Amino acid sequence: MKTLAFFILFLTSITCKENTATKVYLCKSEGGKKYHYKSNCRGLNNCQHKIIATTLEKAKGQGKTLCGWEK
Repeated sequence: MKTLAFFILFLTSITCKENTATKVYLCKSEGGKKYHYKSNCRGLNNCQHKIIATTLEKAKGQGKTLCGWEK
């Protein structure tokens, strides 16, 4: 029984961590501060520029934070 509980906790910890290779979306504008997991996120509705795909690691490296609609 302890082995099963450990295995479940292990799997949960793996799936809960953010994968830095995850694809995210940005509004390619000078003022864009957020990244989005979905290209059709409500937070991108007002984007007047091109929406680009990048990695989570690159977005965070640019100082972007997760969109409030996706929290």
